[in-house]
Amino acid sequence: MSKKAKGFDKYLNFIRNIGIIAHIDAGKTTLTERILYYTKRIHRMGEVHEGTATMDYMPEEQERGITITSACTSCHWQDKQINIIDTPGHVDFTIEVERALRVLDGAVGIFCAVGGVEPQSETVWKQSEKYHVPKIAFVNKMDRIGADFENVLLEMKKKLGANPVAVQIPWGAGAEFEGIIDLIEMKFLWFDPSTDGEKFEKRELTSEQREKAEPWRDKLIESVSEIDESLLEKYLSEEEISTYEIKQGLKKGTIELKLTPVFAGSALKNIGVQPVLDGICDFLPSPLEVKQIEGIDPETKKKKVFPISSKAPFSALVFKITMESGRQMSLFRVYSGTVKPGDTVYNATQDKKQRIARLFTLHADRKERIDMARAGEIVGAAGLKDVKTGDTLCFEDDKIILEKISDYQSVISIALEPKNTSEGEKLIEALNKLLKEDPTLFMEVDEETGQIILSGMGELHLEVVQERLKREHNVEFRAGNPQVVYRETISKSATAKEEFLKELGDEMHYGCVELKVEPIDRHKDNKVVFEVDTTAFPEKFVVATETAIKDGLQSGVLKGSPVQGVKVSVLSLGNLREESSEIGYHMAAASGLKKALSSAGPVLMEPIMSVEIYVPEEFVGDVISLIGMKGGKIENMFERGTDKVVHALAPLRKLFGFSTDLRSATQGRANFIMKFEKFDVLE
Repeated sequence: MSKKAKGFDKYLNFIRNIGIIAHIDAGKTTLTERILYYTKRIHRMGEVHEGTATMDYMPEEQERGITITSACTSCHWQDKQINIIDTPGHVDFTIEVERALRVLDGAVGIFCAVGGVEPQSETVWKQSEKYHVPKIAFVNKMDRIGADFENVLLEMKKKLGANPVAVQIPWGAGAEFEGIIDLIEMKFLWFDPSTDGEKFEKRELTSEQREKAEPWRDKLIESVSEIDESLLEKYLSEEEISTYEIKQGLKKGTIELKLTPVFAGSALKNIGVQPVLDGICDFLPSPLEVKQIEGIDPETKKKKVFPISSKAPFSALVFKITMESGRQMSLFRVYSGTVKPGDTVYNATQDKKQRIARLFTLHADRKERIDMARAGEIVGAAGLKDVKTGDTLCFEDDKIILEKISDYQSVISIALEPKNTSEGEKLIEALNKLLKEDPTLFMEVDEETGQIILSGMGELHLEVVQERLKREHNVEFRAGNPQVVYRETISKSATAKEEFLKELGDEMHYGCVELKVEPIDRHKDNKVVFEVDTTAFPEKFVVATETAIKDGLQSGVLKGSPVQGVKVSVLSLGNLREESSEIGYHMAAASGLKKALSSAGPVLMEPIMSVEIYVPEEFVGDVISLIGMKGGKIENMFERGTDKVVHALAPLRKLFGFSTDLRSATQGRANFIMKFEKFDVLE
C-alpha cells in the first residue's frame, strides 16, 4: 500500500473487529454487557438470567437465557472503535459462529474457571484457527466454587494446542476471589463493588502477592522473548524489558498465532472487564494488521487480491441476513473500497446487479443510518433483496469473488402441516423468510403428502424456528415428531446400460449411457468420471449426462435420500444417431444410474452424534447404562474438575428426548453437549 493510501486509511489503525466466542453458559453475553456499560454504549447493565441482556434481544433468547443469533454492536475504548459480534455457544447454532469468524480480525475466547475448555469452546476455537483469527482469552467465573485458573491454562494447551500466556493471575478463588494481579505492570487491581466495578484501583503488591506473581512474570517475559530476537537477547543478558516492549511482543505473538494472552476475572461480579478491553486494543489486530483476504476473478478464474484500503476497488462479504418487518437486512464486512446508499453493486456470486437503498451501523436490534461504509467496517444494508449469506459484493467494473462460508449438513427434520389452505400460504411465506436468514435450515414439500419437510441442525434449532413462526409470523400449524435425515450409499460395484428412445413433443429423442457405480470412502463426496473419449461427442450431450448423474445422486433408491461415498464412471455413450439429443442422454443417464444403484447393494446411513456428558461421579454408572439403552458406544472417560466426562457416539434416532432421560437418571445433576459427527451405515 502506498504512503498516500496509508495516510488516507489512518482510521483503520483504530478499528478492532472482534467476536466473543465460547461454550454455552461461559459468560459471553454477560461480558459483552459489561463492555458496553463501561464504554458508555449502554447506561444500565442487562443480565442474561433476568432476560434483559442487550445482545440477546430475541424473545426466544430471553426465555432460554442463551444466545441464538449473533448480534453486532460497536463501542469506543481508549481511542479505538471496537466492533463486536456476540456469538452463540450452543452447537445447534454453530453456523452463526462460523460466519461471524469469517469476517472478524480477532476474538476473545471465554473459558469458565470451573468447567475449563468445554466441548463447544473446543469447536469454536478450532473454527477460529481455520480462519487464522488471533485471540486473547478471559478465564471467567473466578468467584465460583471450584475455580482453577491454572487448570484452564493446562487444558488450553492439551485440548486446543494453544500457547496460553498469563498476563494476569487471580488473587484468590471462589469466595476468596478479591481481584487480579497485573503481571505486565506488577500491580494489584481492585474493583470497587459500590460502582459496579466501573472504578478500580492499581495498588502496590504486598510481599505475599509479589511472591506469587514473580514466577508467573518470569514465564511471561520468557514467552515474549521467544517471539522477538531483540527481546531474547535482552532476556538472556538479564537486561530490563520495558512494559512497552512486553506489550509489543505480546501483540506480535498474538497476531502471528504463536501465543494467546490470558486474562482473569468475573464478569458477573464486575471484576477484570476493563483490562480485557485494554487487551483488545493492545493485542488484537486492526484490519491493516491481518492477512489480505484473497478472492478469484469470476471471469478469468485466477487469484485476485484487493488492498485493504478505502481507495481500493470495493469488495464485501455478506455474512448474515435478517428480516425486519418483512424487509431484508444484509450484514456485510467491507474488505476494501467504499460504498454509499444509492450505489448499484454487483453480486459476483449470483451474477446480479442490485442497488443499496440505505446503510446502517448496528447495535443489537437497533440501527443508525450512515452515509458511507469504508474498508474495515461491518455494516447493514437495506435494498439487497436477493442477496444470500456468503455472497460477494463488488462493483461491476472490477469483479472479485471472495472465499465462501462453509456449508453445513442438516441432521433432523420435522413435517409441518398448515391448519387450512390460507395458513398454508402464510406458512410457506414465513418459512421462506427464515430460510433467507438461516443457511442451515432447509425446506422441501413432499409431493405425495403435501407436507412441508423442514430440516435443521438439531432439536433446539427446530424448536426455535417453530416458536418464531408462531410468535413473529402468527402462523398456525401442526408439527410432526422430529425425524432423522438419512443418507444412502452402496456396498458393492454394479454396472448398467440404458437406452432411451421416445417421442416427446413431436420429436424423437435418443440417448445411450453405460455406467458403473462403485463404493469409495462412505464419508467422502461423490465422484463422477468419464472413461470414454468425450471429444467424440457434442459437449452438450456430455454435460447433459453429467448433470443427470449429479442430480440423480441427490435422491437415492431406498428413501430418496442424498447419496454419498459413490464413484460413478461413464463407460460409454453409445453411438450417435440422428435422434440423439440432450434430453435423450439426460434420461438415459438418470435411468441407468437408478438401475446401477439398485444393483449395488444400497444401504441407508444415519447421523451419528458425538455426545459429551458432564456428570457427578456417583451417577456415572447410570449414565453408562443410559447410553447403552440409546445404542451408544463409550469412546472415552476422563475427569474435569469435580465431574466425570463421558464421551460417546450414538445414533440420533435414539437420542430424541435424551435431555429428559438424562435428568431423570441423574436427579438433574448432569448436563451434556451433542454435535453431529458423521453419517454411518444403519445397524
